[in-house]
Amino acid sequence: MPLSPTATRALLAQLGHHPRHGLGQNFLVDGNIVRKSLELAQIAAGDEVVEVGPGLGTLTAALLEAGAQVWAVELDPALRAHLAATLAPRFSGALHLLEADAVDHPLAGWTGASGHSCKVVANLPYAIATPWLDAVLSGPLPERLVLMLQQEAAQRYVAAPGSKAFGAISIFLQAAYAGAPGHKVAAACFFPRPDVASVLLHLVRRPQPVIFPPGVKALIRACFQQRRKQVGALVRDRLPRGGAEWLEQLAAHGLSFQARPEAIPVAAWAALIPPPSAA
Repeated sequence: MPLSPTATRALLAQLGHHPRHGLGQNFLVDGNIVRKSLELAQIAAGDEVVEVGPGLGTLTAALLEAGAQVWAVELDPALRAHLAATLAPRFSGALHLLEADAVDHPLAGWTGASGHSCKVVANLPYAIATPWLDAVLSGPLPERLVLMLQQEAAQRYVAAPGSKAFGAISIFLQAAYAGAPGHKVAAACFFPRPDVASVLLHLVRRPQPVIFPPGVKALIRACFQQRRKQVGALVRDRLPRGGAEWLEQLAAHGLSFQARPEAIPVAAWAALIPPPSAA
């Protein structure tokens, strides 16, 4: 069971640790949310699970008790040392701890050496949510993600074309994952309480996920940095033949060179990906 707010405060004091707002250190203190996270991720014994920012180990312990192998990346050395001293001995060989920046190691050192895919279950530090997710979407893709996120960020990730929230990260995510029903999370479920609304976002890998190569990602980001411009003008100097072939693809979606970036559906953006080279 998670520690209560009082017990969490006492343990942090014992460790001489003060929650760092800049690292998004808001610790889970609600057992129902822990159980809901495992339920959404469909955790079973033998699953290979990545956790980002395990903190005091509330979610980590639940994953290990369910029989999962856990790869966890923690930037804070004091918290990593606490997990190594308390959880690692209890679950010998099942906890793989990495002290590092999760954006640089988005899957916590998991390599897929077993030949199986992984799942991600994480109370994700809000400050790194988008760059971390962007790194994950470069592959290899986990089969399922259950992420505690700022509600505003989650809405941006699953935003529909035509909305102001729809952007480059929406495209990269939705090309690879389908959103499944999630769960709202109250501020009282954390210590200290965050100032923003939170949600568990549940994502399931598509049967044929699309991964955007770096060059295409850069082009799409550039388009959304000037989202008030017509897309024809945005791609004219960035694509062969002024983007004529891609603009033909847009026409198949009922769009023209005058469309704004946020009006273009994910499938049309995916048409920017060059076909594989002939063998």
